[in-house]
Amino acid sequence: MTVDTYMSSKAWPFEQARLILKRLDIEKRRGIDRGDKPVVFETGYGPSGLPHIGTFGEVVRTTMVRNAFIALTEGKIATRLICVSDDLDGMRKVPSTVPNPESLESYLQKPLTDVPDPFGTHDSYGAHMNARLRAFLDSFGFEYEFMSATEIYRSGGYDKYLLRALEKFDDIMAVMLPTLGEERRATYSPFLPISPSTGRVLYVPMKSVDAKAGTITFDDENGSEVTLPVTGGHVKLQWKPDFGMRWAALGVDFEMFGKDHQDNAPIYSRICKILGGEAPVQYVYELFLDEKGEKISKSKGNGISVEDWLAYAPQESLSLFNFAKPRAAKKLYFDVIPKTVDEYFQHLAAFSNQDEKAQANNPVWHIHNGNPPSAVPPVTFALLLNLVSAANASDRDILWGFIERYAPEANPKDNPALDQLADFAVRYYQDFVKPNKAYRAPDAQEKSALEDLAGRLRTVPDAEKTDGEALQTLIFAVGKDHEFENLRNWFKAIYEVCLGQSQGPRFGSFVAIYGPDETAELIEKALSGVSE
Repeated sequence: MTVDTYMSSKAWPFEQARLILKRLDIEKRRGIDRGDKPVVFETGYGPSGLPHIGTFGEVVRTTMVRNAFIALTEGKIATRLICVSDDLDGMRKVPSTVPNPESLESYLQKPLTDVPDPFGTHDSYGAHMNARLRAFLDSFGFEYEFMSATEIYRSGGYDKYLLRALEKFDDIMAVMLPTLGEERRATYSPFLPISPSTGRVLYVPMKSVDAKAGTITFDDENGSEVTLPVTGGHVKLQWKPDFGMRWAALGVDFEMFGKDHQDNAPIYSRICKILGGEAPVQYVYELFLDEKGEKISKSKGNGISVEDWLAYAPQESLSLFNFAKPRAAKKLYFDVIPKTVDEYFQHLAAFSNQDEKAQANNPVWHIHNGNPPSAVPPVTFALLLNLVSAANASDRDILWGFIERYAPEANPKDNPALDQLADFAVRYYQDFVKPNKAYRAPDAQEKSALEDLAGRLRTVPDAEKTDGEALQTLIFAVGKDHEFENLRNWFKAIYEVCLGQSQGPRFGSFVAIYGPDETAELIEKALSGVSE
């Protein structure tokens, strides 16, 4: 593909990549010499709990923008993706899921990297969670650089900007105080000292700040007055100033964050500028909702985890769900999985026949970094689910008996994606479809039409037994002959009476793979009141 194609693409990763390029041009016009400094993409992670679907979404989306930027610049500008763990934050509460949670109660408010690891595998709780994050990201093949806030603070990596924050203390307070309530305003400080007596992260007012000496003075928990240097990890910044400081210190050029950060984004940007940095290109995405339209919360447990999704669908479908309309609120619950899986393969099937412009807008370009696979399963996930239902299949081997009859060239060895889908379909059906099946008896018109359909299916010529279009035409004809005013109601009746669900894929395609004779038998069993 040509750079011109990427420059005109309406896909949101390319739109963001062009904004980054515009940012570089503005810097150049201002006389800012970046030298060989790479373009920095950043994501942040709070290691108080396990990585979750939001963590995946932020990294996969940022990776898509990074890949779009590399394509746009033909790889001539170096890039970095940094994942920063805020592991110097104090532990606010002990997760109930850790072993012996009561043993950590005495470590509340201490930096996560100073809390013992209850799992006994790492030097600290923070180190354990960081390892879980890295293993999580590595399992998806993300290319990134991990950074620990504790290591950066304590190694002096932020010292220059902490000293500058001390010099600009009044300017930072002028940004922060109007955003706070009256009570908090009276005690607020952008600096959080780490108590030399207890090791806890302290939210205390400053008695004095000395920019020349590089120190702050405050009352410690034991009542003694303490003076500490702001360098070397003796203090950390409150999270909003820390956000802006990190942008300045790491030279971040792009960061995306959820809508819950949107109101604070101007604060991050102003503090970044106060500290001598240029705020990055920022992209705000909407948060996921549950099936009731409520915000997904880890504490409520009303969402889907990455592990949940990947138990029923391939990783690419989860990437597609994150790619599609990130600025629109989307419901994230188990019912969206089959639809998303089939949409992924529809995009994949279309890719090879599209022109360059359409390919650059196709989600699979961004999911596979411009090089999507060519193999597309001959059977949809929705069809497989219906096949499992009709055949009462307990494993994918049963499904393959039908698949190979419908598509003789297909086999598990040469079609691993389809083999995986068959396995997913069995699992999804057992857990979500089967428990919710609700068969109903047909009315007189439906019963007559279904009896007619079963009879006609018994006489389908061999040449048309796997022809989905011909079979769909036959089913339409039966509905018309029995004078259904709305043929959608005819197909709905077929599904509700024969499969115990209100909708599904094209029934002609289902008959083609399940078999006309087998479908006739399914209908006859349903009419006689025998349903699985």
